[in-house]
Amino acid sequence: MVGSGEVVAAGVPGARGADGVPRHGVDRAVFRAIAGARGGVEAVRVLRAGQLSKRALLLLALRRAAPEHEGYREAYGRVRALQREDRAGWEEVLLRPELDAWAADCLRGVAAGEEVPLEGLDGFLRGGSGRVLALECDGLRWTPSVDHVGPRRVDYGRPPAGPLSDAELSCWEERLAEAWRILVRRHRRHAEAVAACVATVVPLCPAPGGEEVSAAARRAYGAVAASLPGDPVLLALALVHEFLHVQLGALLDLVPLHRPNGPAVYHAPWRPDPRPAGALLQGTYAHLGVADFWCAEAAAGVGEPGRAGREFARWRAHTLAAGGTLLGCGELTSYGTEFTEELVRAVRGLGGPA
Repeated sequence: MVGSGEVVAAGVPGARGADGVPRHGVDRAVFRAIAGARGGVEAVRVLRAGQLSKRALLLLALRRAAPEHEGYREAYGRVRALQREDRAGWEEVLLRPELDAWAADCLRGVAAGEEVPLEGLDGFLRGGSGRVLALECDGLRWTPSVDHVGPRRVDYGRPPAGPLSDAELSCWEERLAEAWRILVRRHRRHAEAVAACVATVVPLCPAPGGEEVSAAARRAYGAVAASLPGDPVLLALALVHEFLHVQLGALLDLVPLHRPNGPAVYHAPWRPDPRPAGALLQGTYAHLGVADFWCAEAAAGVGEPGRAGREFARWRAHTLAAGGTLLGCGELTSYGTEFTEELVRAVRGLGGPA
């Protein structure tokens, strides 16, 4: 089970099965790098290809499920023309974060005999309405869109903060630029992956007590949602944390890591309510990124004295405890066990007390 040429999922990217449908696989070295939150741009490339195929299949399924819908037929024809004539433009349309949720909801509605807004594909072809930023630091460029208008097809757990005024958008741009400098200069590996994957930032309202919040949605690949913290370090941390949620969601579309969630729930050290195995795996993986972030902050020796060290020790302990719970729960697949073992090795490799 070693070697960079061995794939975890059956097939290899670009290969086709007997039914002619493209097959995707994840190279074992890339799989283990993803598990250790060090997959970088290569992992994004592999998972992005999987998302493109998934969304293309959803749109094709809709075309076949609603062959008489003239508006959708015309829009789908424009999507196919883009695929032939402008590959980059086609990828941009298919990877609009909320297209996945829209297409899946429409497909369910058509199957149930409901009236569904299939003309919505035109909106994805027209593009987003948010402000596109051009952030650059030390030669690394990130061009996210601040999507403060919607409409929202996925739930980020908190109400969206938009529409934003020009002054509010300028504040977001300033704070994101500060967070980007922190990522590039102290967390370069994470910055490269974020730049390759995260195309959209969705502003959220803070929690009722004013606490900062952040979120990612399984069916919104490429989007990170967050409230605007006063401290750019916390925004940089939120980008790493939520990017890892996005990355794991994309991997789960290709490789089963756990059985379907049943009634069993398990303790998550960072929250009061027990979680099913799938949710615990998501949280554990994202908090590997949190521990790694604070480890690098502590090494940089910036900010409030002792803060980064305290946060690192806390999240390292929490992540190791949750990893142990996962490995003992009996609900992981063989790939999930391998993934979690690599995750735990990565946390231990950050140093600190055993």
